[in-house]
Amino acid sequence: MIRVLDIKLLRDLKRLWPQALAIALVMAAGVATLILGVGAHDSLETTRARHYESNRFADVFAGLTRAPNALKPEIAAIDGVSAVETRIEEIALADLPGMAEPASVRLVSLPDYREQSLNRIYLRSGRLPDPETGTEAVASVGFARAHGLTEGGTIRVLINGQQRDLRITGTALSPEFVYALGPGALMPDERRFGILYMPEKVLAAAYNLDGAFNSVSLRLVRGSNAENVIASLDRMLDRYGGLGAYTRKDQLSHAFLDAELQQLRAMSRILPPIFLLVSAFLVNMTLSRLIALEREQIGLLKAMGYSSLAVVRHYAGFVTLIALAGIIIGVVAGTWLGTGMTRLYAKFFSFPFLVFSRNPAVYGIAVGATYAAALLGAVKAVREVAWLSPAVAMSPPAPQRYRKVLGGLVDLSRFVRQSSVIVMRHLTHWPLRTLSGILGMALAVAILVGSLWSFGSIDHMIDVTFRKSDRQDASITFTELKPMSALFEAQRLPGVIQAEPFRALAVKLRHGPVERRVSLTGKTDGAELSRVLDGQLRPVVLPREGLVISDALARVLKLRIGDEVEVQILEGRRQTVMQPVSAIITGFIGLTAYMNLDAMNRMLKEGDVISGVYLGLDMAKRDELFAVLKATPAASFIALQYAALQKFRETLAQNVTIMITVYAVLAGIIAFGVVYNFARISLSEQGREMASLRVLGFTKGEVSALLLGELAVVVILAQPLGWLIGYSFALLMAEGFRTELYRVPLVVNREVFAWASLVVFGAAAVSGLVVRRRIDRLDMIEVLKTRE
Repeated sequence: MIRVLDIKLLRDLKRLWPQALAIALVMAAGVATLILGVGAHDSLETTRARHYESNRFADVFAGLTRAPNALKPEIAAIDGVSAVETRIEEIALADLPGMAEPASVRLVSLPDYREQSLNRIYLRSGRLPDPETGTEAVASVGFARAHGLTEGGTIRVLINGQQRDLRITGTALSPEFVYALGPGALMPDERRFGILYMPEKVLAAAYNLDGAFNSVSLRLVRGSNAENVIASLDRMLDRYGGLGAYTRKDQLSHAFLDAELQQLRAMSRILPPIFLLVSAFLVNMTLSRLIALEREQIGLLKAMGYSSLAVVRHYAGFVTLIALAGIIIGVVAGTWLGTGMTRLYAKFFSFPFLVFSRNPAVYGIAVGATYAAALLGAVKAVREVAWLSPAVAMSPPAPQRYRKVLGGLVDLSRFVRQSSVIVMRHLTHWPLRTLSGILGMALAVAILVGSLWSFGSIDHMIDVTFRKSDRQDASITFTELKPMSALFEAQRLPGVIQAEPFRALAVKLRHGPVERRVSLTGKTDGAELSRVLDGQLRPVVLPREGLVISDALARVLKLRIGDEVEVQILEGRRQTVMQPVSAIITGFIGLTAYMNLDAMNRMLKEGDVISGVYLGLDMAKRDELFAVLKATPAASFIALQYAALQKFRETLAQNVTIMITVYAVLAGIIAFGVVYNFARISLSEQGREMASLRVLGFTKGEVSALLLGELAVVVILAQPLGWLIGYSFALLMAEGFRTELYRVPLVVNREVFAWASLVVFGAAAVSGLVVRRRIDRLDMIEVLKTRE
């Protein structure tokens, strides 16, 4: 049976449907952001956990020069080790048809006649290579897809100085290379770097490692102490050229994937609560002013016998229906957007499967939080009127006593139009209402600033990293250390205009109880191609003694300029030395440390040797250079700066851009909802006064100017506050994005504030046009009869 209050509720919704829809869209934005952020995060985390477990991803990893297979039982006997996998790993150049520049591949051995105990590959197609042929390999899925490699296709690889044509027997994925990076690369590039899995006996013969291995992985017993296992393993591998064992946390693919999860977690924890806060505020602002307009109706209902609780239930039902509409829209939009985001991640990360998480708990939290925010916004508004006695409620509010603006000290009518004085008096007469409107619109501006800031920050990050710091066109990493004469040979390569040497040294930096495994890069004085820049983007002269470290590394190790840091060398003689921190610089990618190349070689007492060279190229001759490099056994990896920049834009920048674009659109919806509701409620409150002015002879334009002028003043006053709050939101987001691998700089350009304000001004203009039409259609007689 439909009750009277239910009929009134439906009529209210029909009458106020534009405002109800605007509020519902704001709530929908909150629901969608929560489902999108948490769902995408849960999808990646759940998929990663299943992939790791089903394919037995290792817990500890170590590289070395050469150790006999007889050492494997000793490693397995270390306390806390449950499984051991030894293998051969090498980097080689690949010559691919239709590709001028050389590609690189990581060659990984597979056991000849047994299943892998750890880091098992997941065959997506085809079969494993036959150990007896010596010319077969399985390619990583992304690399094969990028080059159209199918079963039976061939690839030419420079293996230990000899060109070999390998036949592809299948494609595979591995938990170890979900995020496959080439040596020194910033982003995965499936076109230029891939994984080839080959039989162990084939790689052992090619690299003179018969009966030996140069890579080992361990699975630990649950609850065992990883540090004790690593210490024992390092002691065991020390005489075999061990490069220092490390846990899964420092494994490159896992570390990058973990950083992505941390950024998703930050987004899902910061933006959705802000959206829900705005929706609660908007519900409160709308409902409190709506109830004030219906004060006499509430009194009449109570006089007819309806209890205070019945009145409360009526308005709670009003909010519930709006919230229900917002929740339905938000759930559909969040699921659709989350599915699209998951498809994007599926292209970015190499998982066997990746399905958007539809965890009921996430949807339950989104629905519960949204409905709670709506009711919270309604509580104060309903409480003020519901318990009034019928006589008091039915009585019109006491006439407000208007005062002159600024206490009459200044006669504003002498300086501004009378309509402007009316607007100012109305705004100052209701200070709390005006302030709530300003705050609501400021929050709309703030959400836009908090969403749009990252675009300029990413551009700044790209400009500093790829144009001001690393300005080389290419870099060559050698298969082994070379004398300084290799620099002069590189300078004679076709198309090379300029060349600078560098040395990359694997070290472990320790300060107190904290340590990090990093690459210490040695560069020459006056380097121009690859420069170290300070916080003001000025070139830093690397000192003759000491380290120059990034602010991120300094923060992790709790280091300041002048502090001594322990440097454990993980190559060669593996000595440990103490070095002072000479300077701290700003860095956006990775934990970086630099040293003067001459000082590094003196510290190691190994003579003038280098790991590779940075090159400035004549791009007109690059194909000729690439042809020479493809046949150069000394080069294991060639990095191209333009390719790295392109991949950076396609991966990290694209992911962040798409996610922020989604949030910016939702923020724009919120901005319109806030502005439109303010304008419509103001019209409802002042409809009687405007009709009176029309009767007195005011034109439609003059009457509209009063309300639109009030809206304009509130919107303009909200901008500085919105910018300030938005900057705080951006600061929270930047801190949430901060990981050891990536740090998005906080760069909030003037354009960000301008665009945020333009969106709100646009929403105000559209709302003003809608309200203007309603003012023009006011039935003066009908409006003067009632306050509705």
